[in-house]
Amino acid sequence: MTDISIGDRVSWNTSQGRTRGKVVERKTRDFTFAGRHFTASDEEPSYIVESEKSGDQAAHRGAALRRLKS
Repeated sequence: MTDISIGDRVSWNTSQGRTRGKVVERKTRDFTFAGRHFTASDEEPSYIVESEKSGDQAAHRGAALRRLKS
């Protein structure tokens, strides 16, 4: 998998379908986001992403994100 960086445009699945946004933070340690616990490590980081449409933020594993061409 290609490394995802802060500022990259990415897409991910939601219950409403595929959505797009940008990576705003990379997490490499366990963390809590929106009341939920997430695990992360250097080998398997998680990312905070911001939706282009709504501006809402969400946390996802790197495997759930697809980098978009600029």
